[in-house]
Amino acid sequence: MKQGDRLRTVEAVIISHKNFGEADRLVTFFSKEMGKIRGLAKGVRKMGSRKAAYLEPFMHSKISLAKGKTFWIITQADAVKQYPALSESLEKTGIASYVMELSDRFTLEEESASELFRLIDHTLQRIASDRDAFTPMLYFELHILDYAGFRPDLTDCVSCGETIIAQDQNFSAAQGGAVCPQCGTSDPRVQKISLDALRYLRHYQRSSYSAIAHLTVPKPLQSEISKLVNAYISSIVERRLNAPEFLRQVSYAADKHDRVK
Repeated sequence: MKQGDRLRTVEAVIISHKNFGEADRLVTFFSKEMGKIRGLAKGVRKMGSRKAAYLEPFMHSKISLAKGKTFWIITQADAVKQYPALSESLEKTGIASYVMELSDRFTLEEESASELFRLIDHTLQRIASDRDAFTPMLYFELHILDYAGFRPDLTDCVSCGETIIAQDQNFSAAQGGAVCPQCGTSDPRVQKISLDALRYLRHYQRSSYSAIAHLTVPKPLQSEISKLVNAYISSIVERRLNAPEFLRQVSYAADKHDRVK
């Protein structure tokens, strides 16, 4: 292996980490240059480690790597951007964690994808700065599904192939898209989807972020859309995601607090 292949410097967003051995930490991050990487940060849990602060989830860091026998070894890390607002509320922490969880589940190691890196990084920026995180979160969900090859079909019935017309429809997580009323009667697994929810999903799916950033989606529609998209994503990953459950607990606690007041 050439020296240039053994030593790399990448710009990355930290996805997660876990303790490894007595003082090390295994860090998962998504880089602009090399896609998803799992790197070993040696001694990072020791008091006074300078790298530790720049290898926390949601950090946007510049990371120097050396090729080891099993993992890339993280030799240096420096901050590029920080998003302190993501840790200032449980809701934003949960939403950012959900973005990181999907980034991990829907990507392969060392598969370069600079556009996806920008999507992840920009999504964290938007969640940190926007009051309502629904739009950046839904945009991210639909576009990472597109990247991973799981784009839901929202224009034609996934059962019979007929064009979906302007009326309330059904959605099948198992089949991956909209189901017309005729086909929906024969499948007990489908969920109802209103015409307005379908329109928003189509708009978010086909548009640039600048085209939908100004939209304000009514809360009942947000709830309907989120349930459908979460059901679809859960059917793909084939097990429950951790972050949505955390967000449900945060929302329940907030509602309970409001009722007490």
